[in-house]
Amino acid sequence: MDIKSLLQFYNIEEIDSRLGDTLWSPIDVAYVNDWVLRAAAIKGEYHWHSHEDDELFFVYKGEIVIETEKGPITLKEGEGAVIPKGTSHKPIAKQRALILMFEPVSLKSKGD
Repeated sequence: MDIKSLLQFYNIEEIDSRLGDTLWSPIDVAYVNDWVLRAAAIKGEYHWHSHEDDELFFVYKGEIVIETEKGPITLKEGEGAVIPKGTSHKPIAKQRALILMFEPVSLKSKGD
C-alpha cells in the first residue's frame, strides 16, 4: 500500500497556484483532530475580529501586519505568531501574501 494513501499529503506551491488571485477565501489544506490547516491569499485589510480559540498565523510568501489591541505584529516569509483567544486583531497585507492558519474546524474564516 502506498504511504500517501494513508496520509493527508499536500504541496503549498500547488495550493498557492490553485488560490491564484482569489483573496480572503481560505481553503482547507489538512485536518488534525478538530483543527484545520487553512491557506489563504490575502491583500488589503481584513476587519477587526477575535476568536474563542488561539489562532496560528504563518507567512509562507510575502509579508503581513497583524494589528492587535496591544500593537502591530509584522510577520515576514517564514515567520509565524499565535494570536491568543479573545485578542482583537486585523490582518493586513500591502501586497499579495500567502498565509497558513491553524484553527478549529468549527471556525468559518471567510473574507467579506
